[in-house]
Parts: sequence; structure tokens; C-alpha cells
Amino acid sequence: MEEERAENAVDRTLGRLRAIDSRPAPDGTGPQPSPFPPEPVPDGPGEQPLTLADLYRDHRLRLMRLAMLLVDIPATAEDVVQEAFTGLHRHWTGLRDETAAVAYLRAAVVNGSRSVLRRRRTAREYVPPHSANARSAESLAMLSAEHQSVVDALSFLPPRQREVLVLRYYGGLTESEISEAAGMSRGTVKSTASRALDAVARIMEERAGASATRRQGDPR
Repeated sequence: MEEERAENAVDRTLGRLRAIDSRPAPDGTGPQPSPFPPEPVPDGPGEQPLTLADLYRDHRLRLMRLAMLLVDIPATAEDVVQEAFTGLHRHWTGLRDETAAVAYLRAAVVNGSRSVLRRRRTAREYVPPHSANARSAESLAMLSAEHQSVVDALSFLPPRQREVLVLRYYGGLTESEISEAAGMSRGTVKSTASRALDAVARIMEERAGASATRRQGDPR
């Protein structure tokens, strides 16, 4: 029952974030100009070929939010996403298909985020996710208190557990797609998601209990 409740809460919360992504951004925060020059379009009939600029325009914001949920710091998330697009540019000749290109970008963001977290731990400079102002003000303003509590609970999870939940509920990936993007077996994806959902339910329950105690004026 607790797992089901946590799963529904995570689904609602990250579904709300997906909806935020699809809305027009406030002034000054809209799509950024692509750093890639337009590619020439061959003469003749037919559809215009996919370009790096198209992918940057259409997928940058979603990849930014994915990276922020994983690494918490907006400037770092921006670096991770830019590096993913740089890598795509290097492999562009073999990835003209949009599905393959988006899959490459998603995996690159996941791997780049992992590298960031490893470097933080190695340098002993890791800041706990819950203490970082990771999400944009407009996103936070659009989340209810319940939904915000779920997003906060995600910040307490180990990186791998949070990664799986974010890919599943925010990214909308299947177990097979997560397996490919995160480089783990489907069985590991399933067991990791189950442990993460249990942890989210436990964290939310503990925090709710602590809040109730404070409201009752108990000094403990």
C-alpha cells in the first residue's frame, strides 16, 4: 500500500514537471538560440532533414530539467546538457534519425550527471541535494505542497535510485529504455525502482510525522 501510494505521488509530481516543460516559458526564460549553425537544406522536394539546431530547440529544456533533477545545480546541469549536444555533434553523421539522436542525448545526460556526482564525492565537496536550490522558481511555484514534498524526498535518495525514478516518471521511459540509457539490466532497473519507491514513502512518512510533532509543540 505504501509503495503504491508513493508511486502515485511520484507519478503525479513528475508528471506535473512534464506539463511545465510543455508550457510557454516566462519572458526571458524561453528557448535559447542554438549554438549550432543552420545546416544547408538540399534542393528538391521532400521533408527538410533533421538538424542539430532542431534538436537543440525541441529538446534542450526537457534535458535541462532532467539534468537538474539528477545533479541539482542549474549551472552544472547546463554544462552537462551542453556537453551532451557537443558529443552528439561529434557523432552526428551516424545519428540523423531523431529517435536515435534523442536516445543518445538522454544517455549522455545520465552519464554526464553520474560523472559530476562521482567528482563531487571524490573531492569531498558533495553538497546534499536537499540543501541546493535546484529547481527553477517558476517550477516550484506551480507545485502543490504535497507534490513539492515528493520532489524534496527524491533529493534524499542515493543517485542511482533517484536516477531510475526520474527516468521512469519524469522521462516516461520504459524499463527497457532505462536499462539502455542507464547501462543496467532490466532486473536491476525493477529492483532499484522498488527500493526507491519504498524509500520515498518512508521519507515522506518521517517528514510528515516530524511536521505533526512540531505543530503539537513537542520539543522533541
